[in-house]
Amino acid sequence: MADNFQFIKETRKEKPMNRKKIIHRALEAIILAVIFGAVSCLTFVLLQPRLEQYFSPEEPPQLTFTEPELPEEPEKPVEEESEEAASEETDEKKETETLIIEKTTPMTLKQYQTLQNKLYAIGKEADKFVVSVTNVKSDTDIFHTTYESKGVGSGVIIADTGEHLLILTEKKTIQGAASLRVTFVDGATVKAELQQYDGNTGIAVVRVDIRDISEETMDHIAVATLGSSIGVTQGQVVLAIGSPTGTIHSILSGNITSNRNSITTMDCNYTVFSTDIIGSANASGVLINTDGEVIGFVLQDYNLQEEQTTLAAVSISELKSVIELLSNDKSVPYLGLRVSTVTEQISEDYQMPKGVYVREVALDSPAMQAGFQSGDVITEINGEPVLTVENYGKLIRKFAVDDIITIKYERQGADSYIQLEIEAKIGVLE
Repeated sequence: MADNFQFIKETRKEKPMNRKKIIHRALEAIILAVIFGAVSCLTFVLLQPRLEQYFSPEEPPQLTFTEPELPEEPEKPVEEESEEAASEETDEKKETETLIIEKTTPMTLKQYQTLQNKLYAIGKEADKFVVSVTNVKSDTDIFHTTYESKGVGSGVIIADTGEHLLILTEKKTIQGAASLRVTFVDGATVKAELQQYDGNTGIAVVRVDIRDISEETMDHIAVATLGSSIGVTQGQVVLAIGSPTGTIHSILSGNITSNRNSITTMDCNYTVFSTDIIGSANASGVLINTDGEVIGFVLQDYNLQEEQTTLAAVSISELKSVIELLSNDKSVPYLGLRVSTVTEQISEDYQMPKGVYVREVALDSPAMQAGFQSGDVITEINGEPVLTVENYGKLIRKFAVDDIITIKYERQGADSYIQLEIEAKIGVLE
């Protein structure tokens, strides 16, 4: 009986379901889920560009300055005809031809002035892409008082990247600058900064943030067209714009007097155009053709005359590869050799291998460190044949700074040239 005794007899009863409370909690969960989803989407949208830029940064678009193709001369159709037909046609022409003597008349002053007005109209239109570059330096006088000095040179707007305007100028214009300012054709002045320069040619590219330029100024300026200077001939009419007289936005007209001069620099040779335009010894700017296209960059350091009274300009076609590198914020590859082409005739006359002849090795250059000597003849770079100075220069500019390249060359031995191979590290000329 004691086993069947229970002090308390308990029965568990299920709690009744509260449907309203369940629906309320379900709605709360749905609302919270929607809010969480919205916040997550918003956070993702805001952070995605930064995360993509951090984990997989996009490279800025690369600028290219292509060389316009020269128009091909149309082929003349060859007509087959008998000798008799040709003879009869010639006889008919002789009978029907009338001799006309044209009397030349001198150009009047009014006609000459009209021609000058047309030329200067081209120059004024091109003046929209000319700027003045002001170099502000901090100097100290004999009393150790700090003051600012300014130097001014000209520049040319060569590209609009959407974020910056790129301006081509000379290295000496911006050298040692504490700050740079660019003044446009309408007088607006904004701050600028150096992007890159080439210590070999002495050209530089500076950039201006487009956000600093007003819409009104953007409407007044233009971007220069880098034309082709391959077909430049003696007697061709050209204009000098920029600062040919030492005064910014000056315009001069004249003619090409020589297109066959060249100057040898490290790793490349450049064609220099001489003109009959009287300019300043510290002139800067560009030469343009009658289409308003830039065909030469005025670099008075490359003037071949002892007295710098007339302007000289370096072929823009040959500078384009350097300008392209600087515009893409890349250093210009440097090996440090002055070279000349070993032509077929030179090769036969002097029993030399074809290639490029090393005339000079720059001190402390990558070429000197690699062991090159004057008199060596380079025949191959990284498996590609080297036949001319132009070919050599293009190959060098294909590499990047610090690239290791393999160069095959030949050196004069006791009886003949000896084939050698060497490795060199591409550098940069400061």
